Amino acid sequence: MRWLTAFLGVAILAVVAAIVLVLPKGEETPAGDRPTAAPSPSTTSSAALTPEASAFTDPCGTFDTDMSAPYAVTGYWLIPTTDHCTWRRQFRAIHEVGGDTVIRIGWGLQARKIDGDGRILDNQGESVDPRYEPCEEDGLSCVAAAEKDLKAANPGNRVSWTFVYRTDEAFGPGLFRCPEFERKITVGTTAFYRLVATEDGTDDPSCANIRNKGRGYHVILIAAAEKDSLTELLDLGDQFGVKVFPALPLAPRDPAQKTRAARQGTNTLITLTRRVLQDYGARFQNRASLGGFYQPFELQMREMRYTGSDDPETAKLDHPTLRVYASQHEIVEQEMPGKPILVSPYLDARKRLPISATPKQVAAGFEALARTGVGIIAPQDSRGTGKVGLFWPDERDDQVDDRLRPVVGEATNDTAYHGSTRDYYREMAAARARMVERGYNVQLWANVEAFEPSQGEFCETRTGTRGRTDKKRLDTAVTQVGRYVSKVVSYMWSDFFTCGSPSLAEEIARDHDRPIPVDAVRKERDIQDGVEIRGYDIPMGSKVTLTWDGQDSPRIVEVAGVDLTEPPPDLPVGMGTAWIPFDWTQVPADAWVRIEVAAPDGRAAAEPLHVRINA
Repeated sequence: MRWLTAFLGVAILAVVAAIVLVLPKGEETPAGDRPTAAPSPSTTSSAALTPEASAFTDPCGTFDTDMSAPYAVTGYWLIPTTDHCTWRRQFRAIHEVGGDTVIRIGWGLQARKIDGDGRILDNQGESVDPRYEPCEEDGLSCVAAAEKDLKAANPGNRVSWTFVYRTDEAFGPGLFRCPEFERKITVGTTAFYRLVATEDGTDDPSCANIRNKGRGYHVILIAAAEKDSLTELLDLGDQFGVKVFPALPLAPRDPAQKTRAARQGTNTLITLTRRVLQDYGARFQNRASLGGFYQPFELQMREMRYTGSDDPETAKLDHPTLRVYASQHEIVEQEMPGKPILVSPYLDARKRLPISATPKQVAAGFEALARTGVGIIAPQDSRGTGKVGLFWPDERDDQVDDRLRPVVGEATNDTAYHGSTRDYYREMAAARARMVERGYNVQLWANVEAFEPSQGEFCETRTGTRGRTDKKRLDTAVTQVGRYVSKVVSYMWSDFFTCGSPSLAEEIARDHDRPIPVDAVRKERDIQDGVEIRGYDIPMGSKVTLTWDGQDSPRIVEVAGVDLTEPPPDLPVGMGTAWIPFDWTQVPADAWVRIEVAAPDGRAAAEPLHVRINA
């Protein structure tokens, strides 16, 4: 998803400039080695949150809340929008195909320079930023007014730096620690929030120290909305039985290495995060549709170090972004206990690049991430960017998928990649099991990318050169990851599921119950040898074809039973089992067996399983 950052800013700028309904005009979009608190079962299960009614009417129209075409992918990212009816349409469409989770794209905290009048300058520090320029108090810019008030309280006070943050949310009084010096300034349809934060991040519980001793302060100016989008999203979540994961404030980026969070802004980020979470706690603590929080600062999943040590010499060896993560995640645990944090790092398996990582290195990174306090790790499968391929161990010498050649060139799977998607998720599942044994309540989800790394059919300007994918490829991705995760989500609904004709969402609605096998294990029933196939939509009457090298003819067997045994724990919602009789002694030792599944109506799964089962 790293590619999207630049395009997202341009797109949201264009939308806001054209239709100013919620956001003002502007430029850019968006401790310690301790166990995490156990999230309540309701945070990730759709069973605890059901639609309130079968249908309802509002100014955006009448929408059915039935789940008519449930699919294996049950969560999606959403981009902020200024059209409130779009929220409604998106929730309805997502819920219709079985979605029970929505994850919000967020915005970043940024340090900014000011001019001589205290007006905030743009990212380049060259001109006054039109987004924040309207904020004035008694003829002074909001930053100048804040400094005037601080100095009036104590002449030794000073504003040493200014930060800005934008959002389409609106906040309550829980955002303020000291209302005498912090306030809301409404200009037209924009609500500005003026906060003051101590340089050291102490965030005093009262106003006393502002008067008692002179100190340096950071002013945080938030450009927000008149109407709160998060309240609206949670209301929609209640209507459709969908969990909402709002984004935490995104950390400032290190100017020298923009893929890392800046240590210099951590104290101010923590103050802003604490204030926002305190306000959420006051307003949303008991909202069933608040599923948790999304950590939007993206990083690569690779071998990383995080100890959480307070010793400066030890701490400086920790990954700087993980230190920032841990500080921010600690605030969530303090203010909203029981609400898990979701993070979605990306993978890079390309052998030719020194920054790539092997499956074992990624597993080590998973363990480091878990130590920062995350409750859900949903790695991007990175097939959409071409950084990882979908292939089986017996396909290592095959040529890469044609759609991956713009990224890795003419190459075999083994030449191009350290491993397949399945290899990476298998190692991360093992890492997750180790962390659970150590007391960390962390889940492994999969974020399958619903786009292609090509210059083909793209959806919108903000999606860049990424092309839309099709359901067959999405089914294949689910086959690769489904054995190892407890939930499959996808980046992102708009625009990759909604563009084109037919759109990917329409393809899913028409073909949602095509079989998707994800795993096969040898399992006897009574005295009969056989195969248990795990996956989606494999009912009685389905046919299974088994083939292997040297075989005289394919073996076709009809499913003899479904859900005959208790499924393993932590399987995704909707996954079941199907059993077929099969004599494994007829298969040569170490042979790879292709297991193809077809529905009773003849529709074949997009991808066969490749298994090798020793006696």
